[in-house]
Amino acid sequence: MTALNQAHCEACKADAPKVSEEELAVLLKEISDWNIEVRDGVLQLEKVYTFKNFKQALAFTNAVGEIAEAQGHHPGMLTEWGKVTVTWWSHSIKGLHRNDFIMAARTDQVRNA
Repeated sequence: MTALNQAHCEACKADAPKVSEEELAVLLKEISDWNIEVRDGVLQLEKVYTFKNFKQALAFTNAVGEIAEAQGHHPGMLTEWGKVTVTWWSHSIKGLHRNDFIMAARTDQVRNA
């Protein structure tokens, strides 16, 4: 386990700071295989998880939904046959906050459980 997947999300308001470039480099090292995507000028974390079938993909989607709801921080998720694409970013600040990295680490933990 990493320190990230044991941390708790903090309430993120519109004036919360986005991660700096230095923080981004450090935090990315703590979550493997996550990519930075830029959509409409907004930095987002994204990862595709693969599964043997739709049932496993759906179970993963539901498990990630449970941890997201518990933290009050919700990703974009696309569930397809054999894969789930998970995208984390903080809507209120239109970018990346430390919370997104915490939830990415927790998402990996769900997959590895």
